Amino acid sequence: MTPLTDSPADSPADSPAAAPAAAPAARQVLPAEERHAVELAFLAAHDDGPRPPGWALTPRAVVTFVCGSGGETLELPRARRTPGPDGAGPPARLAIAPKFVGERALVERCVVTLAGERGLLLVGEPGTAKSMLSELLAAAVCGTSALTVQGTAGTTEDAFRYGWNYALLLAQGPSRQALVDSPVLTAMRTGRVARIEEITRCLPEVQDALVSILSDRRISVPELAGSADGLAAAAPGFTVIATANLRDRGVSEMSAALKRRFNFETVLPIADAAAETELVRRQAVAAVQRAGAAFGVDDAVLDALVTVFRDLRSGRSAEGWDVERPGTVLSTAEAVQVAASLGVAAAYLPSGDVLDLVPGHLLGVVRKDDPADHGRLLGYWDGPVRRRAEDGSAMWRRLWELRGTLR
Repeated sequence: MTPLTDSPADSPADSPAAAPAAAPAARQVLPAEERHAVELAFLAAHDDGPRPPGWALTPRAVVTFVCGSGGETLELPRARRTPGPDGAGPPARLAIAPKFVGERALVERCVVTLAGERGLLLVGEPGTAKSMLSELLAAAVCGTSALTVQGTAGTTEDAFRYGWNYALLLAQGPSRQALVDSPVLTAMRTGRVARIEEITRCLPEVQDALVSILSDRRISVPELAGSADGLAAAAPGFTVIATANLRDRGVSEMSAALKRRFNFETVLPIADAAAETELVRRQAVAAVQRAGAAFGVDDAVLDALVTVFRDLRSGRSAEGWDVERPGTVLSTAEAVQVAASLGVAAAYLPSGDVLDLVPGHLLGVVRKDDPADHGRLLGYWDGPVRRRAEDGSAMWRRLWELRGTLR
């Protein structure tokens, strides 16, 4: 009899157990605490001033992290230039880049609210970077932005309080092991920041689960009454950052009791045209690079794109001409998406001048909500675009010639 031998497919080298471990999958977007880890470590070492309980940075350092150091290169004192556990500590010198384009006073008020352990509610039109500001503040204050609840019409109280592992619950009965903490309860136990996105999309009775949490700073667990786990109290540093859109469908009014437990801060559209254009360019470049390409959209095209968005958003052109505002919110975030789409198209589907693609992408944005906005976009073309073309601008003349693509 011929002895049995391992076939190549069955050899140990080819067996699943011997296969090399797969490399971790790359992520499209890193959370703020990972994306800006070097800056956070540097600021933690740079500013040794007083910190509220549980905070990773001082309030002053949180503001610097969000707003930047104004072009100044900060320097660590020699006594604090100590290597970390891996032998590499924060850099000795670092300029902190601005991450939020808006009033520094707004950011300072937000930080003061959080330092007082009061709830912070960021309100404003869609696309004004409320979520980004919330993420940046949470990452700087407590080192993580991950304790997040996304508000929807289907969100239940469990998202704010707790749920159960039903397999353990049936096997053991109510116990701490069977309890599943919500992100809010985890933030309470650990003294961190909980984020609630689109809080007004939650039903009013679900929203009001936060009233006692923000007032009493504890959650009772009746199923575990009489044990040490029957009451979960907030550790120092716990607070909540929520966001809400002012113009949106499916919004539920907040109760007066819940409103009183938040400080409201309104995040406005970017006032400075140059700052908005630079932000659109920077974020569009990053988006196109994530798509595996180089950004190839001319600055003049970006200027024109942002000008159109600003004119339609405000109802008045840069020259002072009246413009009929669309019902759709033409936010900076939408401008970033259009700029990124232009960049991807220029990289992967090149076909002439990228300016020719602008009207079609604008139409895709404007048509999202109100069909009548199509006519308002045509009215803008017949007004400011035509007048700029008549003034001799070659770029606006080309856009005027493309009016037919809007039909």
